[in-house]
Amino acid sequence: MSVEKIDTLVIGGGQAGLAASEHLSRQGVPHLVVERNRIAERWRSERWDSLVANGPAWHDRFPGMTFANLDPDAFASKTEIVAYFEAYAAQIAAPIRTGIEVLSLTPKADGAGFVAETSAGVIEARNVIAATGPFQRPIIPAVVPDEAGITQMHSSQYRNPGQLPQGAVLVVGAGSSGAQIADELLRSGKQVYLSVGPHDRPPRRYRGKDFVWWLGALGYWDAKTREPGMEHVTISVSGALGGHTVDFRRLAARGMTLVGRAGAYVDGSISFAPDLAGNIARGDANYLSVLDEADAYATKNNLDLPEEPEARQIGAAPDCVKNPLLSLDLKAAGVTSIVWATGFELDFGWLKLDAFDEKGRPAHDRGVSNVPGLYFLGLAWLARRASPFIWGVWHDASYLADHIAARK
Repeated sequence: MSVEKIDTLVIGGGQAGLAASEHLSRQGVPHLVVERNRIAERWRSERWDSLVANGPAWHDRFPGMTFANLDPDAFASKTEIVAYFEAYAAQIAAPIRTGIEVLSLTPKADGAGFVAETSAGVIEARNVIAATGPFQRPIIPAVVPDEAGITQMHSSQYRNPGQLPQGAVLVVGAGSSGAQIADELLRSGKQVYLSVGPHDRPPRRYRGKDFVWWLGALGYWDAKTREPGMEHVTISVSGALGGHTVDFRRLAARGMTLVGRAGAYVDGSISFAPDLAGNIARGDANYLSVLDEADAYATKNNLDLPEEPEARQIGAAPDCVKNPLLSLDLKAAGVTSIVWATGFELDFGWLKLDAFDEKGRPAHDRGVSNVPGLYFLGLAWLARRASPFIWGVWHDASYLADHIAARK
């Protein structure tokens, strides 16, 4: 069987893989990008129909291309994002092959590189960049058994309200995905229960600037690590409907029932932790802290930005927060479906190398692994807070391409 040989193999044809390809080309490094499905496949088939980017078009892009025919302050739809990446791949002439899955990656017998067993044959490479991103294996907690007769799906499987059976819906997880899906289901006329855990809740805009601008100005995009204990706190923000600040009180005022973190399922009922009020309060504190820091920054730098005192007005707690449900009989409440917006975990089962720490996470320094020639790209907090985002991964890819070029 013939073996293809290449200097650098990039595994994954999403934003990380394309960013890597651009910078490798700039460095003159021969490379190949393989993608098991299509360019930006997760945006195509693992997102709901109405999804838009959570950052405005001027921000959520690569430096070398703007979104065609889209206002810079608008939020790109998933279709526009796919078209953007396809156009970008053509612009940089990325050497990408789609429909090729990497089944395993092992070290060469002589230790000088790697052997990739793929669905299209064997590829040997001196360097490998694992650019498969952070959204690999959907997490669905084993709480409600199949025999309960409830339609259950992960947020990556949800498409639109018409996909669900008649009846009420429980959405578990109130980060960006959960909050937006719950809002859409409520607008469709469904009775919605939303399980709200710990979260950050930034303002969509403040004093004329989008929150992504404030994150940059305040230095948060460059933060190297989260504070201890904050690794799994989600951010609830929305670009839907033109972009708006997520406000759980307003969702409750429109008829949504908020509940605490989901617990055990016993005899047809699911329990909820008595933490709803605390989670909402901590989200509010995060929101107000952003306003405080933004005001201090504007004052310190003499910025002529319009003041916005009304942004500090926080409404009264709704009844479902003051008197929270601690248990819900799903059948009695008419709940026929559950959407688990509970995030993802990494899946590097194909990577047969000693490249992981004691917790099974990739061992690396800014994406440079402990195995010479192996690199990771696109992971959350790879180098800083911006790492898993479109423009952040572009800068991380530059660093890795420099490192690969230097190895030559």
